[in-house]
Amino acid sequence: MKSIKEIEEIRIKKRKELDLRVNVNLSTKEKHILVCQGTGCTSSKSPEIIEEFKRIIKEKNVDNVRVIKTGCFGLCAKGPIVIIRPEDTFYAMITKEDCLEIIEKHILNGELVERLLCKDVDGTLVKKLDELNFYKKQKRIALKNCGVINPEDIDEYIAFDGYKALEKVLMEMTPEEVIEEITKSGLRGRGGAGFPTGKKWFLTRNVEADQKYVVCNADEGDPGAFMDRSILEGDPHSVIEAMIIAGYSIGATKGYIYVRAEYPIAVHRFDVAIKQAREYNLLGKNIFGTDFSFDIEIRLGAGAFVCGEETALLESIEGRRGQPRVKPPYPANSGLWGKPTLINNVETFANITRIILNGAEWYSKIGTETSKGTKVFALGGNVINTGLVEVPMGTTLREIVYDIGGGIPNNRDFKAAQTGGPSGGCIPKEHLDTPIDYESLKEIGSMMGSGGLIVMDDSKCMVNLAKFYLEFTVDESCGKCTPCRIGTKRMLEILEKICNGEGSLEDLRKLEELTITIPKTAICGLGQTAPNPVISTLKYFRDEYLEHIKYKKCRTGECKALAKIQIDPEKCRGCGICKKNCPVNAISGEVKMPHHIDEDICIKCGTCISKCPFKAIG
Repeated sequence: MKSIKEIEEIRIKKRKELDLRVNVNLSTKEKHILVCQGTGCTSSKSPEIIEEFKRIIKEKNVDNVRVIKTGCFGLCAKGPIVIIRPEDTFYAMITKEDCLEIIEKHILNGELVERLLCKDVDGTLVKKLDELNFYKKQKRIALKNCGVINPEDIDEYIAFDGYKALEKVLMEMTPEEVIEEITKSGLRGRGGAGFPTGKKWFLTRNVEADQKYVVCNADEGDPGAFMDRSILEGDPHSVIEAMIIAGYSIGATKGYIYVRAEYPIAVHRFDVAIKQAREYNLLGKNIFGTDFSFDIEIRLGAGAFVCGEETALLESIEGRRGQPRVKPPYPANSGLWGKPTLINNVETFANITRIILNGAEWYSKIGTETSKGTKVFALGGNVINTGLVEVPMGTTLREIVYDIGGGIPNNRDFKAAQTGGPSGGCIPKEHLDTPIDYESLKEIGSMMGSGGLIVMDDSKCMVNLAKFYLEFTVDESCGKCTPCRIGTKRMLEILEKICNGEGSLEDLRKLEELTITIPKTAICGLGQTAPNPVISTLKYFRDEYLEHIKYKKCRTGECKALAKIQIDPEKCRGCGICKKNCPVNAISGEVKMPHHIDEDICIKCGTCISKCPFKAIG
């Protein structure tokens, strides 16, 4: 059990010890080797890199060097990532075999290992992390500690002002004052709907009850989304601290985090963090010696997409099948076991402590008039710098894709970006300069969603894309209401007909009718937004639907039944890239001469289209 004084002593002592993590001008002989151990880098064997560094350091008896596992640095395309502090040297795509050279050259002799330095998209060798274009337009608030601290060491979290906001709240503020501060900040829920966070806390506090609950929604089921997972893996204590503050504010004594079981690293680190917080008396009875008590339990989800919907999540926590409830009543009035319940997602909670410590005015100056603060995006698809990014609200899509993301691989053209996952819409090229905020995205037929941002180049078929998302929605529908259970199935059947060259203009009419009916009649938000990918692709790429129907043609070749993939001899440079990448050896041709595709062998996989740097195949 730790008192406030003991926590402060840890903060001062540990911060001095860890100052080299953030102070690149620090004069010290000590080195910290930070190795990303988020899910992406872990899958690329970063744990083996950590063990190899430790083995070499021990074997060579190297002094003043510590190897630290961290959460995600963000630039997943360059993983596994190793950062040497305090000089902030950025090494990319490291293997176990590189560790000895880093120790001998960099640590012992002070020389950069140039061959391992990260290259920017223009080929420039980058010596320091903040020199990368990927980071220059980012502002880390929710991700403030990811890639900086060891997420399994509570003392490191405390060193960077961890649990200081909780101390301030319990010692200096009333629950009403906390809620007022969150309200003034303008923070909106980052789970997708963008409901004002302070208002939700206010509504839950004002309901009289003998028991209330705080729930963290960490289900995150959108394809391509990994924002919440990365926060839990890299900075779990920030969510715990925020949940405690929320409990104090609304009058709750119990919290639950609902996280999908497919996130084993996140679950493990959150479990470790809970145990550490209890040991320090930051969870449990009489926190900081006050009369306020609060504790948290983990509940694992089985991967049902519908459990991202708040009431379906509550049903699952209570031990029943995850199906949405009819609203009203809303969880603020009748939630978990019929008691008032506050539900926010991981990213929303990750903003709370910074707002308390820096003030609502500081936070409200970031972002736009109606969308305050920053937003974390999982940037993926046809973009060079895939990874995790956090930008101020109002940053344009062009800035994210080109300045941060580095543009489209193989010099292909940007075609669209999908935000909001299966519930979102496609943003076409003409809206590249749209500011990313709640209202702007809604105006052009998309939505913020939880933060998945999938970039597509001109090799993608938008009809096929709509079919992909409908396949996902149909598979994940809980089946409770007819519009979602049957309506989305009918939509998928029509899209399959169109992609197979069997669609008609009457089918297109029926499809449009369903996009109007389903949102008006489905029970929950997931069913109501299921037609969005179809709505947006029909709005911006209607010509592709008509090509599929009238001319039985798929311009990209992704719809195999309609594909007739050919090489334009006028554009072909004979580079051989298509021939090299064809999985069935259907392409022939001599170097610097136009190539040819044998249609009898071609399986219409589209690999050659996506790989051709001259756009000669279609």
